[in-house]
This record gives sequence, structure tokens and C-alpha cells, in this order.
Amino acid sequence: MKKLSVVILMILCSIQLFAQHTFQLGDSTFLLDGKPFQMISGEIHYLRVPRESWRDRLKMAKAMGLNTIGTYVFWNMHEPEKGHYDFSGNNDVAAFVKIAHEEGLWVVLRPSPYACAEWEFGGYPYWLQNIKGLEVRSKEPQYLAAYNNYIREVGKQLSGLQVNHGGNILMVQIENEYGSYSNDKSYLDINRKMFIDAGFDGLLYTCDPAADVAKGHLPGLLPAVNGIDDPQKVKQLVRENHNGKGPFYIAEWYPAWFDSWGQKHHTIPYENFLDRLDRVLAAGISINMYMFHGGTTRGYMNGANYNDKSPYEPQISSYDYDAPLDEAGNATPKFMKFREVIARHLPAGVTLPEVPAKKPVITTPLITFERSTAVFNKLPAAIKSIDPLTFEDLNQAYGFVLYRTTIPGGHSGLLKIKDLRDYGLVFVNGKRVAILDRRLAQDSVEVTLPSGTVTLDILVENLGRINFGPYLLKNKKGIAGQVLFNGQAIHQWQQFKLPFDVQPAVKPAAAGTDAPVLKEGSFTLSTTGDTYLDMTQWGKGAVWINGHHLGRYWQVGPQQTLYVPAEWLKKGSNKITVLELIKPAANTLQGIDHPILDVLQ
Repeated sequence: MKKLSVVILMILCSIQLFAQHTFQLGDSTFLLDGKPFQMISGEIHYLRVPRESWRDRLKMAKAMGLNTIGTYVFWNMHEPEKGHYDFSGNNDVAAFVKIAHEEGLWVVLRPSPYACAEWEFGGYPYWLQNIKGLEVRSKEPQYLAAYNNYIREVGKQLSGLQVNHGGNILMVQIENEYGSYSNDKSYLDINRKMFIDAGFDGLLYTCDPAADVAKGHLPGLLPAVNGIDDPQKVKQLVRENHNGKGPFYIAEWYPAWFDSWGQKHHTIPYENFLDRLDRVLAAGISINMYMFHGGTTRGYMNGANYNDKSPYEPQISSYDYDAPLDEAGNATPKFMKFREVIARHLPAGVTLPEVPAKKPVITTPLITFERSTAVFNKLPAAIKSIDPLTFEDLNQAYGFVLYRTTIPGGHSGLLKIKDLRDYGLVFVNGKRVAILDRRLAQDSVEVTLPSGTVTLDILVENLGRINFGPYLLKNKKGIAGQVLFNGQAIHQWQQFKLPFDVQPAVKPAAAGTDAPVLKEGSFTLSTTGDTYLDMTQWGKGAVWINGHHLGRYWQVGPQQTLYVPAEWLKKGSNKITVLELIKPAANTLQGIDHPILDVLQ
């Protein structure tokens, strides 16, 4: 009898989980199964959270009082090379949506090819730039063809999880803040049709900052508003663009902000937001917090800002965002205070689950690196050209490229790298003579060449493609122009591709005093927990642990630690590799029990 009861309970849960619902626009509210429904949503990007932690983060969302999760879908992760799709592992967005369903959360899906999101190229794959004449965010046929192929693959993964098909996806966003970029309604309508053809036959919407709603809204779809929270203004904007009706949705409400390398860490006290959140919820407006939980932008996936009025600003690896849920997934004071506000606006009889305890945190033993080699010791086959080739020319998405040539020595002059994208280490006969940084508008250095034939090396790092604004179309990496010495172009280059996309093997070899190095070591743990690698004594580079790329570090700050999830550590021996560009003598580091996100050097 007990077994039968369990079976019946499982069947009932299954029926409830996959029951088909309706989700519609009312005149002033959303209607879920015909009844008013207020979305209290928070943004989480599945790709910024280890798959092993998805369920924990979603449980935290429930505990704060959220009933919905918003997430982008990033094209460059799902189609890294043209025609090669990946929805496995941490890319399994359908699994993320299903886990949200199991945890009793609805989803608002944001799968438009352009995301922004402080993500490399705004989510676009690098290879789009290799298609001559292709223009993103336009009606250019090659772009629309690539877009259509991609969104159909996304539809295969997710269209069946919409609420009208028994899933938990309530709404799907087309484009993203398009009004901040252009105002072509026919282009937006092409977006709409593509989404429908890909299987997204439920509720579609657009979102734009308040000043750009009229430009970015497609008549017939719900216009959502970003960046304001005055209920009267939100309602007025939506009504003006939606036949005098609602419902009303703030698609991005910012409880804090992101950080860029070399700039102050952003924090905003929760006190600034409590009355504003209370006012929005009291007005019956639906809201999506950007971000509820930021997580980490691992690998080389950070984007960058740039325009004619401000310098190039690459974003840091931590996407902590001063969000209610911190980078490691723990509740902050902001989380607890937001929870108190939300609790006052829950439907009658609904209570919030207990807040899960803070996750265990550990320190590691002092790690000393046993093996080291210069990056230049083992190079791949050279690709030769007359003038420097960009990353795109080399069919390389991210990481580093070493440019090498020989020139006659015995004189001094100005070495100029036109369109350095983005960070260059310059070596003459193996000795570092300069570091050039696009953030600081550096592209030139006076050098004295020794006599004889001189080997000139320039190691260039892609610090992240621009993710917002008009320069989306000028996003090639490496050396995008000529290299000049005293005004004369230098020719006959060798390029060595160094993507460092997987944890590299290190075979010990002697290194020069200036050479970038790879260092490998191990550390032993008797228990696992979250930890933070303290990189304050190191210079610039990247770290891998047990096959996982943790992201970039850079002494300029404000981020000085790299978050290591407990799920990626193991009892016993753990393997760590560091790529260090500018301080090759550094040889020890340690995992500490707290992040350092606010120190500039």
C-alpha cells in the first residue's frame, strides 16, 4: 500500500509539473490560467553558474520570494563555430529550465542573438565577422540566414518548454534593447516571424530603456521597460506604446552594477532600493532584478564597453554585481532585506521557504608550483603572412596570438602598433621592452634595437569584444592594422595561435626572466568547500583547476581573487595551472575564505 501511495504521489506531481497552462496579457496584469499574476523575477545566467550549482541557486531564488527566473541564451556558446552546435554540459539550457520547473519557478527566456550582458561580443560568435559584408542587428541577408539557423536550433531545445506546451517558459523576448541601437520596425518584425517559425508561438515581448521604448517596441507585442521603477512612469510608458493598456513589466531593474578592470568596484546600499521595490510591488507591476545572481564570467567570455567619449573598458571575470545573491551563491544583507519586502506582497496563505545556510568555505594549503615553462618554449606551427593577421583571419575566437618577425637592428625609433586589440607584450630578442594597453590608449613605444638581426615578438591578448553600441561592427582582435617602425611598415610575420582554451600541460623548461610562463602544481584537500584564490602577488593571466577555466586575474583590480566552486574541487589531489604574463617569478598562492573585489593597484 505504501509503494502504491508513492507511485500515485509521483504521478500527481508529474501531472502538476507538466500541466498545460495559459499565460496571457490582461489590460493591467498578466493572466496565468485566467487569474492575475505578478512576476517577481530575478536574472540568472546558467552559463555563469556551474551546472552542479543550478538547483542550489534556484532554491535560493525561491527563498527570497521570486516566482520567476530570467535568463539570456548566448549564441557564441551554443554555436562556437558555424554549424557546430553545443547544448551539452553547462550549455544545456533546457536542463536549466526544467530544473527551474522542478523547483516551482517560471522562466522568462531571452534568446535573441544579441544579448549585451557584459558578455563577449554581446553574445555574437566571433566567426560572424569572417563573413564579408555581414552586418549584425540588420536586414543584411547573410546575418539573417545565420540568425535563422541559430534560433531554429534554440527552438528545438526550448520551444516545447513554453507554458502553452506544458512547460514553464512564460514569455520570450525578441531582440534586446534594440531602441538603443536603431528603430527599424521591419527588422523587428523579421525577428518576430523568425521566433514563431522556430516554434516560439507563445507570448513575445520587447524590452528597452525608458528613453528608447518607442524606438525599440514592435506594435502588437508587449513593451517592457528597463532601468526605471517609478510606477506612474512605467505605466505611462507602456500604455503610450501598447494601445493604452498593460500589463506592466520592468524587464531589468538594477539593484547594483558590474565592474571593469582598473575601475572602482560598484556597490549600492540595499537601503536605496527597499522603498522602490515596495512601491513597484504594491502597484502590481511585474519586475525582473538584473541581477538576482551574477555568478562568474569564466574563460574569456567577458565583454567590453567602448565609444567615442570613453576609453576601452573590458569587464572583470567576477560578475558578483553586488547582487542579492553573491558570486558564490550565498544570501547577502541585500537578499534578506529584499526578502522582507517581497514577503509583504505574497498572495494570502503563501509563506517563504527557509533561507538555506551559507555554503561551507575553506582555505587551501599554500600552493607552490613544481613545474614551469616559458610560453614561447613550445609554440604551434607558424602561420605566415606579409602583414599581421587578426584573430578572425586565423579562425581563432579568444585567448592570445604571438606575432613574430625579424628586423635590422642597430638603431632607435618609435614602434607603433595600429589597432592593437587589446593588450600587447613587446619583446626584442626575448627581452620585454614594453606593455601596451588599449584601456590606456597605448599603442606606441620608443625602442632601441641592438645591432644585427633582431627578433621582434608581440604577444597579444583579446581582452573581450565590445558588447554594446555602434562598435559592435568593429570588433576584430589581435593586430588589426600595421606595425610601424619609424613610420615604415614591418612585413613578413609569423603568427602562433595560443587560444589556451583548455588546461595546458606543462613540461618543465628554463624560462627567461621576462617571458610569460605556464606554471603547474597541485594541492591536497581533506575536505572541500568554496574558496577564493588570492592573486594579489601575481601580475596578469588566467587559472585552471581540475580542467575548469576560472577566468582572468589582473593586478590592476578591483578583482584580486578568483572564485573556485566547491563542486570543482575534490578530496585528495587537485591540479592547478596558471598562465602568468608579467610576473614570471611569482610561485606561490593560496585559497582564502573570502573574495577581494574592491582593491585597485
